[in-house]
Amino acid sequence: MLFHDRREAGRELADRLIERRSEGALADPFVLALPRGGVPIGDEIARALGAPLDVVVARKIGAPFNPEVGVGALAGEGPPLYDERALAMLDLTADRLSPVVARERAEMHRREDLYRGGRPAPEVKGRTAVVVDDGLATGVTARAALRAVRAMEPGQLVLAVPVGSPEAAEALAAEADAVVCPHRPQPFYAVGQWYEEFDQVGDDEVIAILRGHPGGR
Repeated sequence: MLFHDRREAGRELADRLIERRSEGALADPFVLALPRGGVPIGDEIARALGAPLDVVVARKIGAPFNPEVGVGALAGEGPPLYDERALAMLDLTADRLSPVVARERAEMHRREDLYRGGRPAPEVKGRTAVVVDDGLATGVTARAALRAVRAMEPGQLVLAVPVGSPEAAEALAAEADAVVCPHRPQPFYAVGQWYEEFDQVGDDEVIAILRGHPGGR
């Protein structure tokens, strides 16, 4: 185990980001956490940086025969991203996945409204957007989130995760201006294996964290 829980992981990650800020990076940060697991981590980071906190909602696209088998992801209003190798292995096409994408996009908007309570999307143009999650496995969800935030025109785009597969972390370096992922163990099977406590984060907890954050949004 690397971490007791997400809060501990968030505090360690916050220390790494504070180091970067002391070196002149991370000007005017705005923390955007992926719900739900990334939100407790993002809360720790935002508090340490004195930054506002909000969410960037990304949805996994599951195979029609088994929603737990992820073949892509979507975030924002951009097109879905697919794992082309997974599509080929499962003999799937983007057209066949259109109904799944429609459902997941509707669920994405529902969650955005739920978490923000009717507030508008965050304004990060020209700021340092710090996208946070609790870990990276394949990286496809984080990639979708990064592209959605890039479309918001931040001055700098940073991905911050406490642990991830080396391959995913390296691949996402092309999507972000910086990837802060201090632990990249090999072999890497699942994010949860690196936490002693990895209980599911509920919607109520996400809403409470966002409402209770001292930096507002």
